[in-house]
Amino acid sequence: MKKWILVVLVLGAVSCTQEKIGYVDNVVLMDKYQEKMDIEADFKVKLEALTKKRDSISQGFQLEMQAFQAKAQKMNQAKAQEEYAMMQQKGQFMGQQLQQEDQSLQAQGQTEMDTLVKKVKKEIKAYGKANGYTYILGGGDGGSVLYGTEANDLTDEILKILNDKYKK
Repeated sequence: MKKWILVVLVLGAVSCTQEKIGYVDNVVLMDKYQEKMDIEADFKVKLEALTKKRDSISQGFQLEMQAFQAKAQKMNQAKAQEEYAMMQQKGQFMGQQLQQEDQSLQAQGQTEMDTLVKKVKKEIKAYGKANGYTYILGGGDGGSVLYGTEANDLTDEILKILNDKYKK
C-alpha cells in the first residue's frame, strides 16, 4: 500500500512539473516581420543608388579613356605611357573608393540585421517568460525542430507582437 501511494505521489509530481515547450519557425517569422522587410527595402534602395553611381563613374571613365586613346596616338610614346599610367592610377583609385563604399554599405546592412535578430530573440525570450514556457525552440531552415504540432507553433503570435511593436 505504501508503494502505491509513493508511485501515485511521484506520478503526480511529474505531471505537475511538465515543461511547456513551443517553437518558432524562424524563416517565416523573419520573412513576415515588417521591420526586416523595411530594412531590406532601404538596403535595396541604397544598393541601387550605389550601382547607379558606379555605372555613371564607369561610363565617364570609359569616355575619358577613349578620348585619351585618341589623343595618345598623336603623342610621343614616352608621354603617352606616362599619361596612360596616370589614367590607370585614377581608375584604380575610383575602383577602390567604390569598393570601400560597397563594403561600408554591406557592413551597415549586416549590423542592422544583427541588431534585428537580437531584438527578435529578446522578444521571444520575453514572450516565453511571460507565458510560462520552459523552452521555445527555433524551427525552419537550419532550425532544431523537425516536427511540432501546430498547437506548439508560436510563430504567428510572436510575429504579431513584433509587428505591433514596430508599428508604434
